[in-house]
Order: sequence, then structure tokens, then C-alpha cells
Amino acid sequence: MLEKEHAEAVPKLGLNRIEAAKALSVSPATLDRLTARGLLRPCRVTYRPIYWIGELERFLKENSKPSEWSL
Repeated sequence: MLEKEHAEAVPKLGLNRIEAAKALSVSPATLDRLTARGLLRPCRVTYRPIYWIGELERFLKENSKPSEWSL
């Protein structure tokens, strides 16, 4: 039980492929295409790509059009 409580207290800095796709509201295949096009840059420290939270935020900021609500 203590291990689970400790794991929840540590903030997540990166997301795996499935989590990152869900965070962007796209399919994992779309996430793969965005990565292949160089629009997203995952960290490859492990054998699986890790998408940093900041990288996902950068992608959204750089690729979002301003809405009429923000004017």
C-alpha cells in the first residue's frame, strides 16, 4: 500500500505512446505520423518513446490556430 501511495505522489514528467495519444485526443497511429513528420520529438532513453509533457504542450502551442474566442 505504501508503494502505491508513493507512486501517486511523484508527478509524471512523460507519457508513453498510448497516454500521449489520449492526452492529444488523437489515435496512436496519428501520434506515430506526427512523430515521423518531425512535429513531435519523443525522448528515446528507453526502448519505447517517452513523450515529455512539455513537448506535447509545445506541439499544441505551435500548431494551434488562435480561436475567435481569444481575440
